[in-house]
Amino acid sequence: MPRESLQRILYVEDEASMRTIVQVALEDVGGFVLRVCHSGAEALVSIAEFHPQLILLDVMMPIMTGPQLLERLRASPKTANIPVIFMTALDDEDEVESFRAMGIADVILKPIDPATLAADVQEIWDEIPDQ
Repeated sequence: MPRESLQRILYVEDEASMRTIVQVALEDVGGFVLRVCHSGAEALVSIAEFHPQLILLDVMMPIMTGPQLLERLRASPKTANIPVIFMTALDDEDEVESFRAMGIADVILKPIDPATLAADVQEIWDEIPDQ
């Protein structure tokens, strides 16, 4: 049975300018339905009502970082299997590998290219094994 097509993405980012760029790239260019959250706490509330198929998550955020939110997601049976992509400006290969070791789908490095972001996300989605 083929994997369902990607439609609903939850995006968690604390920087307003980045939220705007990614929102345009994924909604207007990619045609995805996007729920944008400003913090990990907001994301935890939004997940229950939005039911995202994929979570796009900034690594460096105040109060609850991307890895801390990932830990919370993995601890709950309702969210444990939602694929997560980290977005980060940290271009250190060891750091990126440590993120992948956390069980995320992949890492997208900032700065992003708004023209290709939707295709990049779709490509990662297509490579995630069926659960």
